[in-house]
Amino acid sequence: MIRSRGFALITSADFIVRSAYQMGKSPLLPVYAAALGAGDLFLGIIVSVSTLTGLVLKPTFGALSDRTGRRLWLLIGAAFFAGMPFVYGFVSTPEQLFAVRMIHGLATAIYGPVTLAYVAELSQERIAERLGWFSTARNAGYVVGPLAAASMLEYTDPVGVFTIIGLLSAAAFIPVLLLPETASASRADRAPFRQQVADALRAGAKTPAVWLAGGMDAAIYTAVYAVKAFAPLLALASGVDIVVAGAFLSIQEGVHILCNPIGGRLSDRLGFVNMAAAGMVALGAALLLLPVSAVGVVMVAPAALIGAAQALVFPSTVALVSARADGKRLATGMGLVGSMKNAGKVAGPVIAGGMINWLDYTYTFAVMGTVMLVAAVIVWTTLQSTGASLSKAADSG
Repeated sequence: MIRSRGFALITSADFIVRSAYQMGKSPLLPVYAAALGAGDLFLGIIVSVSTLTGLVLKPTFGALSDRTGRRLWLLIGAAFFAGMPFVYGFVSTPEQLFAVRMIHGLATAIYGPVTLAYVAELSQERIAERLGWFSTARNAGYVVGPLAAASMLEYTDPVGVFTIIGLLSAAAFIPVLLLPETASASRADRAPFRQQVADALRAGAKTPAVWLAGGMDAAIYTAVYAVKAFAPLLALASGVDIVVAGAFLSIQEGVHILCNPIGGRLSDRLGFVNMAAAGMVALGAALLLLPVSAVGVVMVAPAALIGAAQALVFPSTVALVSARADGKRLATGMGLVGSMKNAGKVAGPVIAGGMINWLDYTYTFAVMGTVMLVAAVIVWTTLQSTGASLSKAADSG
């Protein structure tokens, strides 16, 4: 199924829209917001508002796709990806940019749970490995997008770049239109719309695997986004060259991309929660190591550990939800996990910033690392006490 037509098409569509969408984030969006006169605080809010859109609406879009099928909502999401970039040309104030970003966030709010549910429904065999390959393609867009946008800004203004983003995003309609529909549409419950959405959200919230996966994702993203925000500043404060400080995040993301399929394969063989807990241990160790390694190229070690930790956790948590959530409400479960993940993205820099202001870099990362290790022990111990019932794909039936 990793080489199936449906998998190739959904992966291609996601890579196209994610790469284009990342072109519209950093450095393009902060540059555009500053040019419109946004202050530092409001600029930060503009950059993060699309994440908040996903936090609120991912479960609802997941439930809607459970009702009417994945393909329809992938087309709607592609329409937001392709259409919204052209609206930026009509923006003249920071407040208008805030509103446009909030609406543009609907694109990722739709694609997040729906694409994961589609990939998961292709087959229950080697599911974590398949999700690992899908995540690798998605994350490649995070590398390609910012570099492409920065290069384009040398030759055109932000509005021109957004226009190019819209044109590139429109290419995603081709693979989406060719997608075969999964079984979700044919088996969808045709209860009244409001009742079905409410029932789906309640069912997802009552599924232990959803809370376990979402909790682990939220914890990991809280730490990872704290690192993204403050590790470069820690390096500069320690006298590390700016190039090394910048390379830290590139190495982290590069290892994450390369190791995703490996993490997925290990998860299929050794258990979803086992590997997620191992990833939390790796991240905890990296956080403890980070303050004492900010002395040049030694920073490569925690950067690589953080990337490996992400590769162990994320395919595992998504596969866990796929194996344990109600098949009729799979995208709803993915959406709930996505909301918790987004909460971690928002909370991480805020929590770390407050702690650094109160303590310092060393104590902040030491505390976060210790908490991560304790959380991993709690997860693993709980797993053993419940008979490892949530751990492996083979148990999913």
